[in-house]
Amino acid sequence: ERMRPLTEDETRQVFEKLAKYIGSNIELLIDKPGGENYCFRLQKDRVYYVKESIMRKAISVSREKLASLGVCVGKFTHGGNFHLHVTCLDILAAYAKYKVWVKPSSEMSYLYGNHVLKAGLGRITDGTPQGQGVVVYNMG
Repeated sequence: ERMRPLTEDETRQVFEKLAKYIGSNIELLIDKPGGENYCFRLQKDRVYYVKESIMRKAISVSREKLASLGVCVGKFTHGGNFHLHVTCLDILAAYAKYKVWVKPSSEMSYLYGNHVLKAGLGRITDGTPQGQGVVVYNMG
């Protein structure tokens, strides 16, 4: 399957998921202040975040030889839902509106899948709403 632009419905799903973490900063993802434009592309149910100049150069590579291009943001499930991948964490962290810093004492507990207790929070962005998607950092 060839790499193609996202349909309107796919774009809506991806942007809604990203908006949970970065809010209105989605505009900065597409039109970066440096002047370089980025875009989202779909290949085999996976969504990639690609620099447009690199995408134009990749046209000269055959489909069979091109494994992937850009950063994998997430994938569409068989049910049609969009799930973010851990590979997009650098992108989310750069534009995240709400951030949480976890104390070293609670870090391992969180990594093993437990909730972060109030005592384990080192810092939290002011005005973070309840149930809001956040990016979790360690204090170290």
